[in-house]
Amino acid sequence: MTDIESRIDTTRPHTARIWNYWTGGKDNYPVDRAAGDEIRELHPGIGAYAKADRLFLGRAVRHLAEQEGIRQFLDIGTGLPSADNTHEVAQRAAPDARVVYVDNDPLVLAHAQALLVGTPEGRIDYLDADLRDVDDILAAAAKTLDFSQPVALMLLGVVIFIEDDEQSYAIVRRLMDALAPGSHLVLSHTVMHPDMPDVDEAVAFWNEHGTPKLTQRTPDAVARYFDGLELLEPGVVSCSAWRAPTPTPDVAMYAGVGRK
Repeated sequence: MTDIESRIDTTRPHTARIWNYWTGGKDNYPVDRAAGDEIRELHPGIGAYAKADRLFLGRAVRHLAEQEGIRQFLDIGTGLPSADNTHEVAQRAAPDARVVYVDNDPLVLAHAQALLVGTPEGRIDYLDADLRDVDDILAAAAKTLDFSQPVALMLLGVVIFIEDDEQSYAIVRRLMDALAPGSHLVLSHTVMHPDMPDVDEAVAFWNEHGTPKLTQRTPDAVARYFDGLELLEPGVVSCSAWRAPTPTPDVAMYAGVGRK
């Protein structure tokens, strides 16, 4: 058994694997599917949230590559490979795009090779690191990315794992401070919403049974991650509504894109 394989715990449900299950993937275990089904009973729309977040990723990356000229992406908390990963969307628009993926989940690491297949013109790398390891991430990513040029920092559904508010804001600021003017922050985050009380129950169930624990924040608290940045229209909204081609129901996952 490899070191990575020895770190995979199949006895407790894990966020990345449940997310993979909800989006139709096969990289999950019975314990993940059981927890995923129970959460879906508490909150039937949760599968739609996962898919809406993935579609937001595609629209945001496509916009940045096609309209903003971004050719470098630092995707932290990337999760398990799925359809239209960041490098696939970016390199369809710009074959020379460079992408660095960062995650600390052992199952994701075991599937890293699937992520490391891109265009000959571009470049992809993968780092085993935690979002809190800002200095290590930046030092390692600098081997692939040129931080004197704009970078898109992708933080989709990952800041929720930093429980302390001020620590989470500080981490995002430190990462953005290291990036050149013209860089962008792409962030999504589970929210507390008075119109969606079943979300709170589902999160409570997860934090009792799953790993790692997650933290909900209000839409205003999510918007604070973009302080000092120029928010792209339509601002911080349900990820299902961010530049969606057709109107779709709101989900309790808010997102935005901001320019430095």
